[in-house]
Amino acid sequence: MNRRRFVQYLLGTLLALPVLNLLRKRPQPARTFWQINPEKCIQCGKCATACVKKPSAVKCVHQYASCGYCDFCSGYYHDDRIRFDTAAENQRCPTGAITRTFIEDPYFEYKINEELCIGCGKCVKGCASFGNGSLFLQVRHNLCLNCNQCQIALVCPAHAFVKVPADKPYIFKTLPGEATT
Repeated sequence: MNRRRFVQYLLGTLLALPVLNLLRKRPQPARTFWQINPEKCIQCGKCATACVKKPSAVKCVHQYASCGYCDFCSGYYHDDRIRFDTAAENQRCPTGAITRTFIEDPYFEYKINEELCIGCGKCVKGCASFGNGSLFLQVRHNLCLNCNQCQIALVCPAHAFVKVPADKPYIFKTLPGEATT
């Protein structure tokens, strides 16, 4: 190879490097979602009103492993109920999103109908006050628009909204005796 061919080859390579650098794939930033840290949430009710989705993308979830299946569930019943029955005026949920099913005496199972849940947190507050805290709020990602700046996160007085990695989109409560991560 003579000197002229060598210089041409070298210049051609040097000119091609910036073009090749532009063409190579850049790593995508890790995808994240907004989520509520149940340990920080104070059930202020803003999840129901501040979300851009109507009804809110925040829903009550039930962690059955920590539920006591109580006859009197403080997440289901008002503290100042008129009678001890399932009439609407005795229920804490304003939309009737919690159903109660008899299992065996004295145990009942409580299920959340997410289509009716508005994310107000009234049941969560009741459950945390007198129960095991098995009810808590979470952003449902199949409903969430994943706004760059979540409107609920902006107004959350407890700063309970955090970004979580897409491969771990939910934050569950730690059960007694479990190690925290």
